[in-house]
Amino acid sequence: MGGFLEQSPEQRESISRPVLLGVGLVVVILAVVVFLLRPISKPATPRDPYIANVKISDVKMGEATNFVGAHFTYINGTVTNSGDKTVTNALLHVVFRDSMGQVAQAEDVPLYILETSGPYPDAVPLGKSPLAPGQSKQFRLTFEHVSDQWNQAYPEVKVTSVSLK
Repeated sequence: MGGFLEQSPEQRESISRPVLLGVGLVVVILAVVVFLLRPISKPATPRDPYIANVKISDVKMGEATNFVGAHFTYINGTVTNSGDKTVTNALLHVVFRDSMGQVAQAEDVPLYILETSGPYPDAVPLGKSPLAPGQSKQFRLTFEHVSDQWNQAYPEVKVTSVSLK
């Protein structure tokens, strides 16, 4: 019975060839898209070995409101240069965690030294008051906003880069 739905072997072959070519083309396109969208790993920048000589200690936290009503959180502590070079700049990585121990907020902030020579304490960039070899100074980091998910525990503070003189 030669019905409409019956196909000869030549007709089946002529239909299957374009279908296979189409499927092959889709696979090739997907492979190219996956290749182009893969994450590109950045080469790790070598960590400055002098960072080990810059120590953070006696970390304390506080909150305050200034005269215009702005609320901020600050971290005070002591930074010590146990090396043999003068530190003129330092970048700190500060991580606030949530109640599950996950990162709620992370920031890279420059180190500010707390100058107490005037009528009130003032935070100045480390470049204005460099840290000589063997010297310790008080520092202050100020945050205008800390995530609401923060668990109120002390954040992690570590030195990530330094500039030397």
